[in-house]
Amino acid sequence: MMVLTLPDGKQLNAEASQTYSDVIAQHLPFLTKKALAVKVNGEEFDLSRTVDQSGNLEVLTFDSEEGKEVFWHSSAHVLAQAIKRIYPRAELTFGPVIKNGPGFFYYDIYLEDKISEDDLPRLEEEMQKIVQEKLPVSREVYERSKAIEEFKAMGENFKAQIIAEIPEGQTISVYKQGDFQDLCRGPHVPNTGSLGHFKLTAISGAYWKGDTANPQLQRIYGISFPDKKQLTAHLDLLEEAKRRDHRKIGRELDLFSFQEEGPGFPFYHNKGSILFNNLSAYIREQCTLRGYEEIRTPIMLSDELWVRSGHMANFKENMYFSTVDNRGFAIKPMNCPGSNLVYKTKMRSYRDLPLRQAELGTVHRHELSGVLHGLFRVRSFTQDDAHIYCTAEQLEDEIQGAIEFTTDVYKKFGFNEINTFIATRPEKAMGSDEVWEKATNGLINALTRKGLTYGIKEGEGAFYGPKIEFNVKDSIGRNWQLGTIQVDFSLPDRFELEYIAEDGKKHRPVMIHRAILGSLERFLGIIIEHYEGKFPLWIAPVQVRILTVTPAQEAYAQELKKIFLKAGIRSEADTSNEKIGYKIREWTSQKINYAVVIGAKEAEESKVALRKLGEQESETISVDEFISRLQSEIAG
Repeated sequence: MMVLTLPDGKQLNAEASQTYSDVIAQHLPFLTKKALAVKVNGEEFDLSRTVDQSGNLEVLTFDSEEGKEVFWHSSAHVLAQAIKRIYPRAELTFGPVIKNGPGFFYYDIYLEDKISEDDLPRLEEEMQKIVQEKLPVSREVYERSKAIEEFKAMGENFKAQIIAEIPEGQTISVYKQGDFQDLCRGPHVPNTGSLGHFKLTAISGAYWKGDTANPQLQRIYGISFPDKKQLTAHLDLLEEAKRRDHRKIGRELDLFSFQEEGPGFPFYHNKGSILFNNLSAYIREQCTLRGYEEIRTPIMLSDELWVRSGHMANFKENMYFSTVDNRGFAIKPMNCPGSNLVYKTKMRSYRDLPLRQAELGTVHRHELSGVLHGLFRVRSFTQDDAHIYCTAEQLEDEIQGAIEFTTDVYKKFGFNEINTFIATRPEKAMGSDEVWEKATNGLINALTRKGLTYGIKEGEGAFYGPKIEFNVKDSIGRNWQLGTIQVDFSLPDRFELEYIAEDGKKHRPVMIHRAILGSLERFLGIIIEHYEGKFPLWIAPVQVRILTVTPAQEAYAQELKKIFLKAGIRSEADTSNEKIGYKIREWTSQKINYAVVIGAKEAEESKVALRKLGEQESETISVDEFISRLQSEIAG
């Protein structure tokens, strides 16, 4: 007899011959239709698996993050099956769940015939047929040579290659539904009828294993939901997101552009530069208030440095290289090694710690052209980086301080719903298990002391240490992963960082990597969409547009512009010959916070007719009163 304990502490008895589906039907019948898979002692299983252990049981439904992943990965298999039915010569590669992008899942295929967006409705229709067929989904474990032989016989050469590369001792499992089978770890829904409604959202190119030297693939993205209402609501959200697309708004407001001469490298126009500089000034000011020293390190450093830091071994494929005076150099992909060199310029005392070094550092990382996406995914970006050097005793307090700093900044931008995650050791990592456990515990303890709940992202830490990730929800309900706080015991060892402790001996400091906005480029893209281009007054590139009723007011308009400039208010004047109605429409389309309309009377009395964006009414006030109002709003 097995004993399964539910999250609320209730215990269920299960026979060894029962499946998890049987247990749910017997003890939790209200979950029978909603159950997609189970998690037992932290490991996920199909509902068809036989109960073979006692422990903690969690039933995964679409309401949980793990349940959504099961649902969407199963949907990817349905997409693959539909592709094979319509394009029998297609070869399958990978079909993962994704957290950010034009869908919740995709499938990469190799096919000589080109699939276009016009073909997607036909695939959707076939997917819906597969759901209606309610095909049972079963799992089989294969011996390596048999799996390779079987997939090769089906013409699935990419799958055969994947199987050949699976490490010895790792289980090779195959999932079957009807006449379709696919290599997969699972778990999956019990039958295709458990899946609901689909929409294929995009198609793009990709390369096998992300290498441009490999065959080019076709990537089909999709979304799916248990019922049509949820799908319709999400499609409405996608339409809203399309309307807020930062690339579209960036063009309309003349903020930035991308050029063929620099693919993946943003060009900031004047208004975009003002926005960027306002962000930079704000984060600088906040760092100063919290005891940070600002540093600036070179953009290119020697190969020896990147070998010492571990980037050459763990990050080389994302770096740009050059040769100077017969010596190898790399453009920095991260700021931390340079910060460590600044730390080492003199011997530090325990009295100097914690030392908080902030840097708005521009980094370059090579991204494949297929994944570049406006400001969200670029090859050059500026990070609001900071590196805190502290003693082991100071570690948790410093993490707590960084947490408070991070959440305060997000709330300033109206991101009030903040979720935290701990990302654990990835496959490629530096340092021992003991060091990683110590670092991870530091993060856990700090979050616990702050009373914050957190999720776990297995294997998603940086190669030098675990991290806290902060997710925020924007004005239309989308989640964005922003800042990180990372604990690092490895780099202080590699760089032989030291401080003189109270005992007079040399000790290693602990290093905390902290970024709040993360990439300023990506953060700008997010707030452009969050505000739909209607920025808060304090950060807006243009705060006031002066509109003349007739050409006779041009001199007064230019005088006002100078007065506003001296008062620290960013303004521009529209003194064209267009009618005032047209000028107001243009002001509205540019999403500028305020307009001041000046006609003959306003010019004569040195007043302005004030109008706020989004409001129909205007009021006539003195110039001094207008300036006072704006300065108060900016200060607030």
